[in-house]
Amino acid sequence: MAERGRLFAFCALSGSYFAHIGFFNPYLPLWLKDLGFGLLAISVLTSVQAATRLFAPYGWGWLSDHTGERVRLLRVGAGVALLCSLGLWFELSGPLLFVVLLLMFTHTSGMMPMSEAVLAQQVSRDGRLDVRRYGRVRVWGSLGFLVTVLAAGAWFQAFGMGSFAAWTSLSLAAVALSTWLLPDAREPAAHQARAEPIGPVLRQPRMRWFFAAVFFHVLAHVFIYVFFSLHLDALGYPKSAIGAFWAASVLVEIGWFLTQGRWMPALSLPGWLALGGALTALRMAVTAGLPSVWPLLALAQLTHAITFAAHHTVCIAWISEHFPGRLRGRGQALYAVLGYGLSGVTGGLLGGLVSSRFGLASVFWLGALCGLVAAACALRVRALTRASGGTG
Repeated sequence: MAERGRLFAFCALSGSYFAHIGFFNPYLPLWLKDLGFGLLAISVLTSVQAATRLFAPYGWGWLSDHTGERVRLLRVGAGVALLCSLGLWFELSGPLLFVVLLLMFTHTSGMMPMSEAVLAQQVSRDGRLDVRRYGRVRVWGSLGFLVTVLAAGAWFQAFGMGSFAAWTSLSLAAVALSTWLLPDAREPAAHQARAEPIGPVLRQPRMRWFFAAVFFHVLAHVFIYVFFSLHLDALGYPKSAIGAFWAASVLVEIGWFLTQGRWMPALSLPGWLALGGALTALRMAVTAGLPSVWPLLALAQLTHAITFAAHHTVCIAWISEHFPGRLRGRGQALYAVLGYGLSGVTGGLLGGLVSSRFGLASVFWLGALCGLVAAACALRVRALTRASGGTG
């Protein structure tokens, strides 16, 4: 298959996967609220996705390394997740709903790390990620998210949350279909070549500070993912307006991915991490303190170009550079586990406890603090990188 055809397949997978995320993550809390669950129960159920990221990405990554069947495993994961989603069509108690979500997320949470590892290899040159080519593939994920977050917001506003299960199954069917567009090529299994040990890389101080920066940065964003829709709903914003706020952030994300090749050389990778942390603190402070001033809230959402899009590309580039070759799959899995799994569980549960006691705005003040800590960790990464002779 020609390179353009291979990249088109990744575009389709990214677009369909994030189209699923685009309606599921923003509106899952509202669906659970519609079912009668309280804030603490909602925080627990929405944390299931993050909980699976503590083990599923590394488990799927290990399996793919030892079998070489990344594409077939992606197809299995998407297919089983689709079957699990059918359980959402039934009236379930909290524990049963927890089990259904656990099974579904176990099979979807490993998909992106596996596909990112393959994609990074496809678009890297001389061991470094080509951010221009990567952005032009990843932008399709943003477009998919944008379409569904707007369409679902309008649909749920007009018809209620009763069709949430149908949206879930239809979007996962699109994901499953897109996996069959990927080239069915088997990669060399790990037993055919000695795998490099990952310990020496993780023992580098700058790697520990990098993962700390990622943890606190994503932790702040978990508060957005879980509680932003609930926060706006409690303030009286209609669901269509909630969707519009989400869409505004995705629009600037799209713009960033399309043009990031022009902007990324302006700062080093740690420099972008530090800037992202500082802007995250500002974004969270506005969300907490001035949520009723909608123009300022909209402007805060526009920082998503840096706090998410630039941050994500920087992390993929950092992992690709420092976890090369046989370390690539495990590096992407660690990024998912430490960056999104641990922070997701912490953010969902901690946010539920804090919001139940002090109100939803308190969660975003906590997010502002996390942004400042992330920026401080990133500055430490930059100092250690410069001390080791790298570009900081």
